[in-house]
Amino acid sequence: MDYLYHPFASKRHTVFAKKGMVATSQPLAAQAGLEILQKGGNAIDAAIATAAALTVVEPTSNGIGGDAFALVWVKDELFGLNSSGPAPQSISVEALKELGHEKMPIHGVIPVTVPGVPAAWAALSKRFGKLSLLEALQPAIRYAEEGYPLTPILGKYWKLAYNKFKTNFTTEEFEAWFETFAPGGEAPEIGEVWKSPDHAATLKSIGESEARSFYEGELADKMDAFMKKHNGYLSKSDLSKYEPKWVTPISTNYRGYDVWEIPPNGQGMVALMALNIFEKLSHPAWQSAETLHQQIEAMKLAFTDGQAFITEPEDMPILAEVLLSDEFAEERSKVITDTASDPVPYELPKGGTVYLAAADEEGNMVSYIQSNYMGFGSGIVIPGTGIALQNRGADFSLDESHPNVLKPGKRTYHTIIPGFLTKDGQAVGPFGVMGGYMQPQGHFQVITNTIDYLLNPQAALDMPRWQWMKGKSVHVEPEFPNYLVQALARKGHEVHVTPEGGSFGRGQIIWRDNKTGVLQGGTESRTDGAIAAW
Repeated sequence: MDYLYHPFASKRHTVFAKKGMVATSQPLAAQAGLEILQKGGNAIDAAIATAAALTVVEPTSNGIGGDAFALVWVKDELFGLNSSGPAPQSISVEALKELGHEKMPIHGVIPVTVPGVPAAWAALSKRFGKLSLLEALQPAIRYAEEGYPLTPILGKYWKLAYNKFKTNFTTEEFEAWFETFAPGGEAPEIGEVWKSPDHAATLKSIGESEARSFYEGELADKMDAFMKKHNGYLSKSDLSKYEPKWVTPISTNYRGYDVWEIPPNGQGMVALMALNIFEKLSHPAWQSAETLHQQIEAMKLAFTDGQAFITEPEDMPILAEVLLSDEFAEERSKVITDTASDPVPYELPKGGTVYLAAADEEGNMVSYIQSNYMGFGSGIVIPGTGIALQNRGADFSLDESHPNVLKPGKRTYHTIIPGFLTKDGQAVGPFGVMGGYMQPQGHFQVITNTIDYLLNPQAALDMPRWQWMKGKSVHVEPEFPNYLVQALARKGHEVHVTPEGGSFGRGQIIWRDNKTGVLQGGTESRTDGAIAAW
């Protein structure tokens, strides 16, 4: 791909390498992946090593008790892994309403769903890895045993979480969180060394048993006992029945490139829908208020439809194929006018985190994402294990008429999404932008920056971002050009310049030049991002 260079957009330089590359949001995790590559592992082993290390060195964003998704390019074929866990079999709308809940709680034992992360590591290792799972987990085990110093962005969010938790989480079920993440009664400071021997022992057990101890053995017993003690719903039976799903990735063709995502229950389809709608409009002009307006309007339509319809495939009131069709994009593009809109979902016919990218010299490439959701997740840590559990169940609806209504054994609408780009059947590479509902918006902006404006990987990530919030409300970063802010306001957008950089997502990109095999990587300037390469 030939690039145009816009110096104001780049805060770092794109990294080039030949033999292998790992890009993620934390330098030590990237180094873990590189270590495994240099020991003879492939990109899949490196991705597992990096993911496991991230549970240790960036616990503010993910953990062993979270969910994961992956897109894996091996031997000229793209594979998808959905390792998101379902709601426990004993939970129900009726049970929660009897307890007085009108909405799903955000923290505590109730929103905990079956964790998919350990199963993802095991499935990836078994199908595509060259090393054993235990070998891939060794760097993470070492970081947990020996400790590591907190980096600046990590320390910032750790402190924010601690200050929030110490005020709100005062009951017994949250005690293990403070024992694990606030040893000595305080959050660790930037530069201070934090270690977690319980976390190390858990990772070792997962590696030795290929994750079965987590779902069927000693770790499952500990989770089951904790949930019973604190009136939670997750049980050993739920854990033992869990298996991740290999799925067929979905895609759309955007100006000659195929953009790939994981199919529902994930929200990756939102990014594809937005690209489809935007492509129906006038060809984008660089730094044009009209183009920016059309991008925002396309995204808000895609997001509104996505949140109305995306859930488990069998519960969706409209087929994914219809939402991604050319006809649907054409229909939705006609809704866009010259002024900002308050979007409403498409009217159906009457009748219903952390991200990483890895690549090796063999041509294998991995787009991988895992998360506990909302920072530290549920706030629940299983004593003696270092396992911080996710709160994905918080996204379920308790409205019986909503497609994403809570049901036993059902997976919820999921925010974390890995992306992948190909052209003419050849891999260009993995990309992703983590950050809750910013993720499809980040995917959309990275792809348009890359394809429409020919920005190199680092510049595509560094460009000032916008985020549609709701209605006509749009947040932009402080670096966003003021003339565009004013022009959007004249079109009726309620534009808020927001200083909090973390809310605009954190991304990574690795592209491959298929003629030379050279890898080109970009990493997020909004966090402690790093690229390890050789």
